[in-house]
Amino acid sequence: MKARLFDVRLILTDMSYLKNIKIYLTTYRWTWVLIGGLGLFLGAEQLIKLTHGTNFLPLLVVLGAFIMPVTFVVFIYERLPLANITIRWVLASFFVGGMIGLLMAGMLEYATGSSLSPAGLLRVGVIEEAAKLIFPFLLFWGGGFRAEANGVLFGVAAGMGFAALETMGYGVVSLIQSQGDINLLEQVLLFRGLLSPAGHAAWTGIVCAILWRQRAEYGRGPVNMAVIGAFILAVGLHIVWDIASGLNLPVVWAVIVLLTVAVLSLLLLIRAIRHARYQLRRG
Repeated sequence: MKARLFDVRLILTDMSYLKNIKIYLTTYRWTWVLIGGLGLFLGAEQLIKLTHGTNFLPLLVVLGAFIMPVTFVVFIYERLPLANITIRWVLASFFVGGMIGLLMAGMLEYATGSSLSPAGLLRVGVIEEAAKLIFPFLLFWGGGFRAEANGVLFGVAAGMGFAALETMGYGVVSLIQSQGDINLLEQVLLFRGLLSPAGHAAWTGIVCAILWRQRAEYGRGPVNMAVIGAFILAVGLHIVWDIASGLNLPVVWAVIVLLTVAVLSLLLLIRAIRHARYQLRRG
């Protein structure tokens, strides 16, 4: 009995655990973004099922499309605490960069008549990867952000903004084609949300990391062999991804190809993040 009382007193007098909780809450904010987003999504889903009202469907689409992209951007932002960049620039890259990229990609793809043929997939890959770089390029030229970590953040944010808006479009299309099938909508949002960090975010993040690194370490401009090579790599990964997800491949092969591209893309992004962290620590 005395031992238990002693333990209770020790807990009440030792406040270090509160400090640890505070550190966790302020260090792992991405977990709260994810938990809060999922809570809102589930709440909207239950509200639709209870009321049978379609007024809340846009809310469900927006939440489902943005939960994972926003969470991943916050996660990367927290992995680069010394990047000397305020969150408003990351948000600008997410929303403005994503909208510019999607609008430009949509217009160019319509103008060029892109299709699922090899030439069409090549056009889509080049157009979308280039469109996502428009806003990061503006920040590269005029924003005064010099560190490679800035490029990683801007690239990931622009790619995730593009992915979130694109997912909204796919969600709306699935609702229309299925005549309001919420289960199908949730499947589309879940599938695209879980894979989005390994797609647009990783590809644009990789290119921007190389773009900023070449200037920071070698004083090179935006057009050099390293940046061109990174862009070709991103386009190649994008094309293979579209082949696996858009063509009628056997399910097993489609899953294998998608997972292979996803793992490779994330490994390359992780490598870029580690190099950016090293550059920040070095000074």
